[in-house]
Amino acid sequence: MTKLNKHIKIVRSSLSRLSSMSEKSCESIYNVLVKSYSHVDISIVNNLEDLKDLINSRPDLVFLGMKFIPTNTGLLSSKIWISKYLDDNNVIYTGSGKSAHELEYNKHLAKQRMINFGIQTSPFYIIKHNDTQEKYNNMLRFPVFIKPTNRSGGMGIDSDSVAYNFEDLYFKVNLISTKLRSDSIVEEYLPGREFSVAILKNHHSNRFSVMPIELIAMPDKNGISMLSKKVKSSNSECVKEVTDNIIRSNIMELSMRAFNALGARDYGRIDIRMNENGIPQFLEANLIPSLIDKYGSFPKACMLNISLGYEQMILNIVKLALNRITIKEKISTESYDLILKNS
Repeated sequence: MTKLNKHIKIVRSSLSRLSSMSEKSCESIYNVLVKSYSHVDISIVNNLEDLKDLINSRPDLVFLGMKFIPTNTGLLSSKIWISKYLDDNNVIYTGSGKSAHELEYNKHLAKQRMINFGIQTSPFYIIKHNDTQEKYNNMLRFPVFIKPTNRSGGMGIDSDSVAYNFEDLYFKVNLISTKLRSDSIVEEYLPGREFSVAILKNHHSNRFSVMPIELIAMPDKNGISMLSKKVKSSNSECVKEVTDNIIRSNIMELSMRAFNALGARDYGRIDIRMNENGIPQFLEANLIPSLIDKYGSFPKACMLNISLGYEQMILNIVKLALNRITIKEKISTESYDLILKNS
């Protein structure tokens, strides 16, 4: 098999706080791409110097597995967004750009974006990191659901995430503040079914496949089913095809509206849960979802909905990004021809 002459860098961080791509996921993606492209390697980016080295290597494409690095050690509120840095240096990369990543990373900003666009999501408010107990005024009806504003992969979600009274709320928020040093998002608890929707553009047609699956976790000690960090890490949730045409249509429509509202590009995952009346509500988005074969919602949704295997899924994501190189080259050629014509 003749390999395409392209230099592809798979980029992740060795710092779990910064990386959206696990080492296992990185290895899986590498094993696919090395079969089709002449030069594939992995770059670990933990700081600005690493980022500069990445740019200096002049890759044709970056397979993006992280969103940002801190500008100063330990100061995570000040960020260099990787996609913006790559854009500024004319390096093509997979997936969405900075503005979409910034909204997705901050769950409360994503939810507010949904509200602004008239998309259903449960009411919420924010409790800031290190706020005193006196400032905790629950503005929602109990039970409420509490999670960190800026963590993914179920991190910070466990059996204490559902609070039935003020004491439960205080306990969980304090835990998130002390262990994760994060603000907490408090939202009305949604007791209904949970869905994950993979969205992937086809590199041939530029049409999107919108692929819902239902996720069912074993009830915890309180009888609550949720996709906690433990459940996601163990890959133990049950995955079902969504066969009800009305539910399927409603979920697909909401997901695509949410994807567009975030300004997302090429691929991503939208998570949805129903309220007590069976009305789908936006939960959160993940624009760099886990991409490990037979693991995580995105690959499973691709296989269950359109029989898209792991290797073809990865190659499709890369080809979408490489298409942008072709578009840029076409624009550059047309601009040059126009200059010649007018000279």
